Amino acid sequence: MIAVDVEASGIGSETHSILSVGAVDMSDPTRQLYEECRAWEGAHINDEALAVCGFTREQISDSSKQSEADLVHKFAAFAEPVADRTLAGQNVSFDRDILQAAAVRAGHTAWPFAHRTIDSHSLCWMHMVKRGLTPPIDEEKRRSALNLDAILLYCGIPEEPVPHNALTGAKSHAEVISRLLWDKKLLPEFEQFDIPWLKS
Repeated sequence: MIAVDVEASGIGSETHSILSVGAVDMSDPTRQLYEECRAWEGAHINDEALAVCGFTREQISDSSKQSEADLVHKFAAFAEPVADRTLAGQNVSFDRDILQAAAVRAGHTAWPFAHRTIDSHSLCWMHMVKRGLTPPIDEEKRRSALNLDAILLYCGIPEEPVPHNALTGAKSHAEVISRLLWDKKLLPEFEQFDIPWLKS
């Protein structure tokens, strides 16, 4: 399984550009990837998306940064030796779709990742229900309120720092998935935080 997080110029996989990718090989969490790129020419840029990830318009148009195509090739190369290349993370269908769209733009002929993913939101929802808890609902929007920060807190970890960083996100996804699935801590930066449901 590969925990992945993409920061992008917006949420449209066909219209927006990847800006950075973070990934953790969950079978060997010392194998990690962090890459940034410039936005592809003509990509739509959403100022709210930039505020989330902390990039400026100048940074994402920096010609000295690698292209999105080079970034997605590096991501595929990182994943190549992994026995289980299932992508995992929070709302990971977004990450999968924009990575695949970037691969098409880059001219990949053999996309190595499947459509199936592991979503930490679903894992946390099920974990709570199995413990007899009621997952939180956003009453105004009438939908699940289990965003990444809520899941981190449920798993005993402080909220993700802002602005968001793709590698920090990928590490957060990897850690909560390990805790939710196997009741095990995964990464040294989270070792100090106990797993709440294992406390005596």
